[in-house]
Amino acid sequence: MSSHVLTAVAWPYANGPRHIGHVSGFGVPADVFARYQRMIGNQVLMVSGTDEHGTPIQVQAEKEGLSTRELADKYNRVIVEDLAGLGLSYDLFTRTTTNNHYTVVQNIFTALYENDYVVAKTSLGAVSPSTGRTLPDRYIEGTCPICGYEGARGDQCDNCGNQLDPADLINPVSRINGETPEFVETEHFFLDLPAFAEALTAWLKTRKDWRPNVLKFSQNFIDDLKPRAITRDLDWGVPVPLEGWRDQPMKRLYVWFDAVIGYLSASIEWAQRSGDPDAWKQWWQDPEALGFYFMGKDNIVFHSVIWPALLLGHNGKGDHGGTEGVYGQLDLPDEVVSSEFLTMSGAKFATSRGLVIYVRDFLAEFGPDALRYYIAAAGPENADADFTWEEFVRRNNSELANEWGNLVNRSISMAHKNNGEIPTAGELTEADDRLLTASRAAFDTVGDLLGKRRFKNALAEAMRLVGLANAYLSETEPWKLKDDPARRDTVLHVALQVVSDANTLLTPFLPHAAQKVFEALGGEGVWAAQPQIRTVSQDDGPDYPVLMGDYATQQAVWESRPIVAGTVLDKPKPLFAKLDAELGRTGPEWAPIG
Repeated sequence: MSSHVLTAVAWPYANGPRHIGHVSGFGVPADVFARYQRMIGNQVLMVSGTDEHGTPIQVQAEKEGLSTRELADKYNRVIVEDLAGLGLSYDLFTRTTTNNHYTVVQNIFTALYENDYVVAKTSLGAVSPSTGRTLPDRYIEGTCPICGYEGARGDQCDNCGNQLDPADLINPVSRINGETPEFVETEHFFLDLPAFAEALTAWLKTRKDWRPNVLKFSQNFIDDLKPRAITRDLDWGVPVPLEGWRDQPMKRLYVWFDAVIGYLSASIEWAQRSGDPDAWKQWWQDPEALGFYFMGKDNIVFHSVIWPALLLGHNGKGDHGGTEGVYGQLDLPDEVVSSEFLTMSGAKFATSRGLVIYVRDFLAEFGPDALRYYIAAAGPENADADFTWEEFVRRNNSELANEWGNLVNRSISMAHKNNGEIPTAGELTEADDRLLTASRAAFDTVGDLLGKRRFKNALAEAMRLVGLANAYLSETEPWKLKDDPARRDTVLHVALQVVSDANTLLTPFLPHAAQKVFEALGGEGVWAAQPQIRTVSQDDGPDYPVLMGDYATQQAVWESRPIVAGTVLDKPKPLFAKLDAELGRTGPEWAPIG
């Protein structure tokens, strides 16, 4: 039976191009999962967009001599192009500066306000002494007053998982310019998080199969809930939809608040653009629908505690009840799929410190699937992982080129040379049956791991089948069977069947290569659909680029498809290029090893 599966992907911030550390946490894992879910017949809605509000956008705009809107437009397009190049199969990748998003955010705020989960009070706000501009909590760092961790942020400590306030930090400094912030009194609306403690605790206890780090951070956060500011003193953001606040030039909803609501607003926008404005409800109002949220570990509590609190408040299901908002009863997340950090030489990727490899540069030189493979095979799924050029070259050459690429090339080349087509299989031997049985069984093994979000293990199992097929060819030596063409044809047929099966298993990871292998085996049409950049319009607003795609008509299905004897085969082209070993020692010119 088909299920509705929401794949909600963290929103990349539009103050610059994205680096490979970003897409290792939110992009590639989410796309592998979404592609698999589509292949098994589920109805997937994969949504996200660029996060475009807040002080850092304004700061970067000043640096580049652009207006805030011009900067958001610039990097929205850059990020859209990069994610399209990587093959991330969004049903809609949009942005937070749309009329639709503003409306949805204001409706959620109104529901919270009317249910008494939003309260106004005076607080200390962090301000930059040099500019007078409000500093976001996340852009203030210092020593955690609870555990002593020196890299704590103004909203939470990633070491102990506790919620913090910028004024609580020891020796706080601005990440923007290093200065010590000033703290001034200002009136703001606060989300009354303590009013969700019981409901969140009860809900979190039902989350049995979450990754341990997600449960740890979430429980620590719930144990010390405090009201959280929901507005900020700045002029770039969603207006507060209340009389006396709506027209204030320096009061806007906080960027953290509007960004998490983007999953819902993007779903609603997708439905409007699909021609069925109510279609989003199948993923948000059906208790049987499933919702998976993908992000890096620094965003855990926003998705495992704060976003569920907003949903509970809208639904009227916080600790003091209420009535449901305009969107009805909205589903809470089924799982928060958090990745750790991808590091470089032991340090977290950071543009400000020159530790950066941009997605665009990587794609231009090495293509998308080499990066997708590395992230899936060696990425930070459950622990921080260090990116090195040496390891990238090794995996590209030994696993992609020598193992998978070589299996595809020599199997199809031999069949092309000897038959010009997929040969007919004769009587099967024990070795033939053993390999074919392993190939069919891999669909259950790999599929089970993908369904459990264990991407690294799933890829390893798919590549294990590739290894078995290479060993089979080495043992049977079909190139020595000129005097026994019937046996040679049987071996080649078996090998090509396993190539076809392995290609299906690898499709979620390597969709671009999968299309090429499908065609090399004589397939026609779209096997693995790719996202498309489309320019869309809105009422009373500028046009903007989005990612969408026609994934329903692709042919990729999660099953062993019998190859057809007699299908014409052309001489194959190499699937993956081997890289010079020197690259592993020096890095490319645009990202040299220091």
